[in-house]
Amino acid sequence: MNSTPRTPHQPSVGTTGRTDLGRRLAARRESLGLSREELGRQCGADANYIAYLEEHAASPSIGTLVRVADALGITVDDLTGAAAERVPGRSTARRDTALVPLDEAECQRLLGTHGVGRIAVFTPDGLAVLPVNYLVAGTGIAFRTSEVATAAKAAGTEAAFEIDRIDDVTAEGWSVLAVGALTAVTDAGELRHLNAEARSGPWAGGGRTHWMKLTPVRLTGRRVVHG
Repeated sequence: MNSTPRTPHQPSVGTTGRTDLGRRLAARRESLGLSREELGRQCGADANYIAYLEEHAASPSIGTLVRVADALGITVDDLTGAAAERVPGRSTARRDTALVPLDEAECQRLLGTHGVGRIAVFTPDGLAVLPVNYLVAGTGIAFRTSEVATAAKAAGTEAAFEIDRIDDVTAEGWSVLAVGALTAVTDAGELRHLNAEARSGPWAGGGRTHWMKLTPVRLTGRRVVHG
């Protein structure tokens, strides 16, 4: 019998060596272009501790989670993944609820706070609603897709774009709807500007380099409030 002790297999970082917290922390940090040292300075920790959180099954205090999440510009639930599979809108409605219209300036401001919305287009098979990564381009809403995708084929038609925010804790929320013409972006200068302004590539991946833009002729919104 061989009595030589075996070295246990060490999982590689980025696969089984990370918890969900570690993967989310690293992905958000890298998307912001922060090093571990830079993130540590912003949340009062050193780079070694940030590395430990990313690569090991750590149990940080709620205070640490709050500081790290704040430095990353997200919530603790976003950081830990607590809200990832939670279906919004299941909280009980309150009796003192009112639906308040939003003016155009507020709708435009709220459009700038998001990065994912839904585009609704007409197809030969009827209406289709598709989630897209987007950015605000002047008064328009721009997003990337492929040249053969459903949204690209809807160029020259009327389309609608919607974003919303739901707060289950307070049973409040808001939505913004933009309706207008959907066109392909072909101007070279505008394409350079959009590519420079894009914060990230489309989450769906693939060859999505075809820019489309919706120019609203109607921009409306509503907010659910209490009292």
